[in-house]
Amino acid sequence: MEESFLLRLWGLHQQNQLRIPTSLLCQFLNRLLQVLFPPLAEQPFKSMQALGQEAAFLEQELETLLEGVQHISAFSAAESAERFMQQLPHLHEQLLADAHFILQEDPAARHVEEVMRSYPGFYGIAVYRIAHILYQDGVPLLPRILTEYAHGRTGIDIHPGARIGYPFCIDHGTGIVIGETTVIGSHVKLYQGVTLGALSVAKYMMDIKRHPTLEDNVIIYAGATILGGNTVIGAHSIIGGNVWLTESVPAYSRLYHRAQIKVSRSEAPEDMVDFSI
Repeated sequence: MEESFLLRLWGLHQQNQLRIPTSLLCQFLNRLLQVLFPPLAEQPFKSMQALGQEAAFLEQELETLLEGVQHISAFSAAESAERFMQQLPHLHEQLLADAHFILQEDPAARHVEEVMRSYPGFYGIAVYRIAHILYQDGVPLLPRILTEYAHGRTGIDIHPGARIGYPFCIDHGTGIVIGETTVIGSHVKLYQGVTLGALSVAKYMMDIKRHPTLEDNVIIYAGATILGGNTVIGAHSIIGGNVWLTESVPAYSRLYHRAQIKVSRSEAPEDMVDFSI
């Protein structure tokens, strides 16, 4: 490698102020989930004192992680870490409600422990809610790293800036995209492949509401695309699979996509190819 290029790279490394080990951030995330949900714990805590010590360690670990970005945030690393830990009781309440709602809505689920340990929808929601707390506190970068980590694991892409009520259910989840300014009410259920996106991705719209609003008790089926900051899906509405929607619908609406099927011949041709997937 040429010395001039190495020199240029060295200058960039010296300018970099966001020194956040992604592996430590992901380790913090998984240890936090193990504290909050016993079914996820790799080893049981032997006493409440041991549980308290782990919580104290996590607060210190979060403070260390935040030190690399707090020059941009309004709070110090210690203040943000303390504020985060203070919100854990409400976070726990939300996620328990999410897990039980998923159990209630999915006939394939048998136990809430099954939901917590094996459902990508629950994991994606859990990571989003953790990241959202940091996002609301003005912490840069870390919330996006967390949600992109969950995106990689589950195929569920939720921007930490989205506002999502509880309980919330994601069934299957692969391919779901929820944009930054999306607003979702309570008792909402999304299936795989749903996009809650923007009509335009122009940079000047970064501080404008670009993504839709879903009111309470809405169900969005697989492959539906709903776009636009002024688009509101009224409460108790059902949006069918593969629907493309860019305008608001009132409460109790039912929208479905009807596919047209045309058969060109009554018998199978001799040269028909038999595909196996």
